[in-house]
Amino acid sequence: MTAVLAPRWRRALRAPIAVLALVAVSLVPLARARSAPNAAPQPITLKVAEFNTEYGGIHVSFDKVIQAIRKSGADVVGIEEAQGHTARMARALGWPYYSSRLQILSKFPVIDPPGGNSIYVFIEVARGQVVAIENVHLPSNPYGPFWVKQGYSRADVIAKERELRLPAVRPSLHAAEGLIAQGIPVFLTGDFNTPSWRDWTPQMVGVRDQIRYPVKWPVSVAVERAGFVDSYRDVHPSPLRDPGLTWWAARPRLPGWNPGKTAPEDRIDFVYAAGAAQATRSIIVGERGHVGVDVGVSPWPSDHRATVSTFEVTPAVTPVLVAVQQRLLPVGKDVVTTFHTPGVADEQVAVVPAGGDPATDAIDTQPTGAAADGTLTFATDTWQAGDYEAVLLDGAGGELSRIAFWLKTPGTGPVIATGMSSYARGEPIDVTWSNVRGERWDWIGVYHRGANPHVAYYLLWAYTGATVEGSLVLDDNANGRFPLNAGKYSVYILRDDGYVKMAGADFTITSAN
Repeated sequence: MTAVLAPRWRRALRAPIAVLALVAVSLVPLARARSAPNAAPQPITLKVAEFNTEYGGIHVSFDKVIQAIRKSGADVVGIEEAQGHTARMARALGWPYYSSRLQILSKFPVIDPPGGNSIYVFIEVARGQVVAIENVHLPSNPYGPFWVKQGYSRADVIAKERELRLPAVRPSLHAAEGLIAQGIPVFLTGDFNTPSWRDWTPQMVGVRDQIRYPVKWPVSVAVERAGFVDSYRDVHPSPLRDPGLTWWAARPRLPGWNPGKTAPEDRIDFVYAAGAAQATRSIIVGERGHVGVDVGVSPWPSDHRATVSTFEVTPAVTPVLVAVQQRLLPVGKDVVTTFHTPGVADEQVAVVPAGGDPATDAIDTQPTGAAADGTLTFATDTWQAGDYEAVLLDGAGGELSRIAFWLKTPGTGPVIATGMSSYARGEPIDVTWSNVRGERWDWIGVYHRGANPHVAYYLLWAYTGATVEGSLVLDDNANGRFPLNAGKYSVYILRDDGYVKMAGADFTITSAN
């Protein structure tokens, strides 16, 4: 839950507009070579946190956000509302690894897998051994407990949950199904903007004002049916004794958005786990001295509290893959690839133009040295800007894995364009972009010509799907006021659910064909 400001909170109740091209991740290279055989996975202790920092954590105190994460003791954190500050948080913590694409901070190396489809990353908790993490932020409006408090029936509340939030979480559950089947532990963090059915039982009716009847909240039911365990409630089975409330938190008052004491408090931020991960401890980090807060910070910097669970987890051997540690970089900067292979002779990594055949189109090729996992670095000084792929090959030259990356001309920034300079009223508006960092909630916004996005209201919008390069069409399925009236307009690409304009282009709408 948060203020109704950035576009996420106004998205229409429909599937997101499709985008073309793969996603980007911001990673710090794994600065080590690995060639010795991997040991069999052994149980380790891992602390996983979920923290909605609200507006990137800058409106109360960014330093207090960092202090809260440090005091939590977490090893991996799913962040919500980073608004372009994921890398800054990692630097402030002194943590070398992060994913801006999924807003994840980690003390351990992060591997962005081929075919991840924006859903998960691997955390390499030991050499050649990983767990997976997914991070979600489900739609906030309308908020179910508000509806209950306002007198809506249970049937109406459940129907809205199934229409609004259940479709938003299903891609993560589908991706997790495959990971779980491979024996890979999976963590699902997020601000779910919906409670757990375990907290709205018949015994809890009347305990909090909004709990007027039991509710089998559909998202929590679906997540558990997919094999996940609610780590906080696993450690603290009684919602009466340990409510674990995460929203709202009593941070200092801010202009514009303050939940207030009349808003129904609930537990809507979760760390779920599936596979070989057993929660042994789970705590709430929030306002110092507040009832139910285990670790306190003052002043508390967000309208959400953080939740942190400690797990005994047995990681899995890294799947066979090749990954790049930065998906957009300037020509002249080295491309660092990470690989995990069967570890036999003559395996290699080749770099080809997008869609190229390694047998005929390879720009550069390096052997893995029969290592099961490691890194290879490719110099790009003589390469051209464009789209590329790293391809992992077996000893016979067969393809094992492939992942995309992009090179840009040094000094250039993001680019956005419309397919035409002028459209008739009601004609679909085609938009393309490139050279974008690919952060989690980058978005396209249409404004009146030259409007300041920090002040003006957007007319149409869509998320980019965290893509470095892509395209979409704005039509009557778009979010906002379509068709636009005749006039002059600008289309912007804006950063990570905020209003920082990265690039813009102008176009015109005419009154008739």
